[in-house]
Amino acid sequence: MELTVVGSGPNGLAAAVICARAGVSVRVIETQDTPGGGARTLPDPEFGGVSHDICSAVHPLALASPFFAEFDLRARGVQLIVPDVSYGNPLPGRPAAIGYRDIERTCAELDDGASWRRLLGPLAADCDGVVGLILGDKRSIPPSIPAALRVAPRLLAQGTPAWRTLIGEDARALFTGVAAHTISQMPSLVASGAGLMLSTLGHAVGWPIPVGGSQAIPDALLADLRAHGGELVLGEEVTSPPSGVVLYDTAPTALLDIYGDRLPASYARRLQRYRYGPGVAKVDFVLTGEIPWRDPRLADAPTLHLGGDRTTMARAEKEIAQGRHAPWPMVLAALPHLADPGRIDAQGRRPLWTYAHVPAGSTVDMADAVIEVFERFAPGFRDVVAGVRSVPAARLADHNANLVGGDIGVGGNNMFSALTGPTLRWNPWSTPIPKAYLCSSATPPGGGVHGMAGYYAARTVLRREFGIEEVPSLSP
Repeated sequence: MELTVVGSGPNGLAAAVICARAGVSVRVIETQDTPGGGARTLPDPEFGGVSHDICSAVHPLALASPFFAEFDLRARGVQLIVPDVSYGNPLPGRPAAIGYRDIERTCAELDDGASWRRLLGPLAADCDGVVGLILGDKRSIPPSIPAALRVAPRLLAQGTPAWRTLIGEDARALFTGVAAHTISQMPSLVASGAGLMLSTLGHAVGWPIPVGGSQAIPDALLADLRAHGGELVLGEEVTSPPSGVVLYDTAPTALLDIYGDRLPASYARRLQRYRYGPGVAKVDFVLTGEIPWRDPRLADAPTLHLGGDRTTMARAEKEIAQGRHAPWPMVLAALPHLADPGRIDAQGRRPLWTYAHVPAGSTVDMADAVIEVFERFAPGFRDVVAGVRSVPAARLADHNANLVGGDIGVGGNNMFSALTGPTLRWNPWSTPIPKAYLCSSATPPGGGVHGMAGYYAARTVLRREFGIEEVPSLSP
């Protein structure tokens, strides 16, 4: 029994681990010279003691995802630090809104804390049910009916024009900054779902940061894969179909090049019509010291949403969806050294991770725009910048081919894809190509380092191709 996994991102490695544990001979092929896909960490080209997380830096689902909860990263030596502050949202002309792990502390600092507590308190008390629902299969009865009954009205309230039910400019901005992780027009159901899940996690389990960088997560998966006989091949591009059963942790459109005229004509047409979403421009900084925030509470926030108030963020996401750069772009940032001081080098330099939301395929260098956003809330920010590493959206695919046009959701951050995958199929991880399956973020449940797309794809492959009905235990 043999299986090839194309791509070594968290979903591909999750699928590989599951299949290897089931007794299948697994080979993972990765185009890049380092494994990990969207969870890699590489040294700065100038300051070698500083390392940058290439795609993801903070991992809200590293403890709560059903796959990772069973796999148990901590038991495998991955240190996950959970900060007291999950995220912060600076606001123009007023104090920042802070999302603490402690929901009561969060509510105490908001203009209308009761509104925030009504929205998220019941969900935080049933975190497993909420995560199981949103990351669930979607083709069967929800795993927790009570969770579904709690989530549904809140999903509609925050995903439609009724989102004004959350009271207070600060609370509205705080939630919208979290929802903006989907890079979706707002209000929308997909942004609402992500916002509810991530905000719930922020209070129930926190937003963990891996010590040493995101690379610790794929490294733990690879160690388990090898322990069960799996193989990793680096620096090899797949240009024709591997023999046997294949799982693709790739953009769906990669199948057009790999299979060519061997694709069923109707499926090829659907893939040709597949649309990617807006992109991100990645801007990594090397800082010589701490950021001089106007609001000193932000100095404790490892994750930052710098899009301004709700109106400004919603306007920016609408602009990029229509192919225009926003005057004030949505900027997400992370300072992993606040949880992991080992990320500071001997000279006191430390990394700052940022994304700026931009139109699909943007070639614009966003470094100056990101600096301007920081200067709004931290005058003198420029003075602590020692280095800037800027990658426009159009070039993100150079280090991760899945990020077409800079779309970190691989086209999957919309309600249709979250339910059906890249094309309308009862089993969204399957394809009409014999022995070929998809497991990337383009398949349900969508983007994020959670491993669940890989889990569902592996479950499908084990049943259909190898006659294995039960997913093996993932316990260490």
